[in-house]
Amino acid sequence: MNALRKHGFTWLVLALGFGFLYLPILILMVYSFNESRLATVWSGFSVKWYGELFRDRSMLQAAWLSLKVAFWTATMAVVLGTLASLVMTRMRRFPSKSVFGALITAPLVMPDVILGLSMLLLFVSMGDVIGALGLGEFQAKGVMSIWIAHVTFTIAFVTVVISSRMTELDKSLEEAAMDLGANRIKVFFQITLPIIAPALMSGWLLAFTLSLDDVVVASFVSGPGSTTLPIKVFSSVRRGLNPEINALATIMVLLVSVVVVAGWWWMQRAEKRRQLDMQMALQENG
Repeated sequence: MNALRKHGFTWLVLALGFGFLYLPILILMVYSFNESRLATVWSGFSVKWYGELFRDRSMLQAAWLSLKVAFWTATMAVVLGTLASLVMTRMRRFPSKSVFGALITAPLVMPDVILGLSMLLLFVSMGDVIGALGLGEFQAKGVMSIWIAHVTFTIAFVTVVISSRMTELDKSLEEAAMDLGANRIKVFFQITLPIIAPALMSGWLLAFTLSLDDVVVASFVSGPGSTTLPIKVFSSVRRGLNPEINALATIMVLLVSVVVVAGWWWMQRAEKRRQLDMQMALQENG
């Protein structure tokens, strides 16, 4: 009886936790089909706000811009984060290695306001220097500035994810490949990269989500014609709740859910394939 009560209490706490996390999102998705212009008053089922959303060119342009910036941010963050992880986990200790690790992970604890302001001052200074040297014009506020700023703070998260996976990686596999004549580059692409692929996907999805969700940093470095979706939504909500926002949020939730499920399926498949290869290798050696 006590075990049954404990089991029921566990399921109750789990249900309350999931309800607290996902019930507001579910309510938002339900109200996206509300016919009333008042986002919090239900007056009947309708999909007209989805039609209004697809006719709102400014909202669609902001969404497309955010998706492009998030994609390229995640891609570059994974490339740089992988290189930083290699330095932290595979290179021999050098005098400034601890400083290098601290600088890489500093954006994890740095307030977004400080990061956004520092990036803005950097871009303004870069524009002045480039203009003074006669090398052209660099816009301190624009799409390129948003991309650089997002890569700057997402690389810390990606590095932590990939470094933790590379720390657990058995170095004897890499050493065995080098003993057989493979150079370090070949070992990385044929041995290390396939093993850490799930971590790369996790880091990519994390960086994509952080970039797509950012408001504070982007508000400092965005300019005319470079308004991202979070800034657009934030400015719209300040004027009052709009049912179009509910429809947009529903589409974004479904899109992100599909990407996360696909990434999870791919990582599970890659992990099973890796375990199967390791078992076959152990059987052959045995």
